[in-house]
Amino acid sequence: MSVLRRGSAAGRGPGGPGKGAGPAATGAGAAVIRTEASPYGSRRLVIETDGAASAAYLLDSRDRVVGACWLANHRPAPAGPDQGRLDGGRSPLLPASHVRHPEGRPALDGDALEVVWFEEGDGVAVLEEGEPLCVIPGWSDIGRGIPGYSRDATDQSPFAFPLDDEVEEFGPRIDRARDHWKVCDADGSWADFQQSVLGHLLQRLGPGGHYWHDVGRQLPGGNGAASPVVGVTERPARGDREFTVLSTVGMSRQRMPTVELYEDDVAPYSRIELAVATTLPSQRAGSIFPWLAQYPWRVVTWFAAGDVVKWYHDAHTFPLNTGETSWEGVLLLDDPSRLDGPVVPGLAGLSTEGDPVRWLWLVPITDEEHRYAKNEGSDALVRRLAQQNRSWVVS
Repeated sequence: MSVLRRGSAAGRGPGGPGKGAGPAATGAGAAVIRTEASPYGSRRLVIETDGAASAAYLLDSRDRVVGACWLANHRPAPAGPDQGRLDGGRSPLLPASHVRHPEGRPALDGDALEVVWFEEGDGVAVLEEGEPLCVIPGWSDIGRGIPGYSRDATDQSPFAFPLDDEVEEFGPRIDRARDHWKVCDADGSWADFQQSVLGHLLQRLGPGGHYWHDVGRQLPGGNGAASPVVGVTERPARGDREFTVLSTVGMSRQRMPTVELYEDDVAPYSRIELAVATTLPSQRAGSIFPWLAQYPWRVVTWFAAGDVVKWYHDAHTFPLNTGETSWEGVLLLDDPSRLDGPVVPGLAGLSTEGDPVRWLWLVPITDEEHRYAKNEGSDALVRRLAQQNRSWVVS
């Protein structure tokens, strides 16, 4: 199935990945009229035109096109498919039977367009005069011929789906995204969120110890100030608990990307915090979180119960190593009581923006166990670890 264009839509200009970054595009005769990076830096929107047609592209961090959408014809529409422009590497003029303006519409003013990134950071909406012009959701995939949604499209094609067909779904989502970023930008909003999580953990785990601010930005591929703010709190061992609990604070402030590709109802799965129970020194064990705290938004994925994640560096640098076993990754469990060990503290009961927050507990695994889970499934790995009396407490 034909697509708008594969590969890079536009090279990065000298201005970097933000708005107005570079005037040159790689399309034949096309010019970039708007480019803007997502708040997490993992996606970039590029809107370009050659005077005859305009299109929007969603690029990943390597400038590969992952989503695309025809926006408008600016000349009279042809009667049939525009194969000549496609063969020339240009965005097509959609046929008259597929467009709202068969005679063509005026050129787009890139500076007047409003860009609204979805909370997850994997999809984007573009508005013109306050009305949605196009939406490129996270499931847009030009490799499979699934384009974005355009207001000016009236019939489905490999280049655009009609936005009118889904506006009742996308409209509230755009409003929600706007509200989310306003809240994130508001003075004191982070402190309010932080205190709600810390207060919840105080009730469930008792008084806190050390707190590490803003973890996860020193790793290769980190996104600097664009990344979500995440801290780590320590809940030391006490009379009824012989282990310390370390938990992230901040991952649940934003929904994780790509959940909607796998779940019809994303609310129960989209917000998480991570935790580890351990008798190791807290500072050492807590150094696992800079790797994981912003992983979903940096890589554009989500963490689910049963996921296994491979350590990104040499095995001897893995923070949870004890010297007896060489761990090389983690298993994420929402119910670690399936393994050996003491009673698991109950952390349920917190919600953010109406979504429940789930805690996923980290259990270190070997490279062989990681491969086993990939081949046989995480349930098979949990059963095997349980048979070996593996504890969910890292000690």
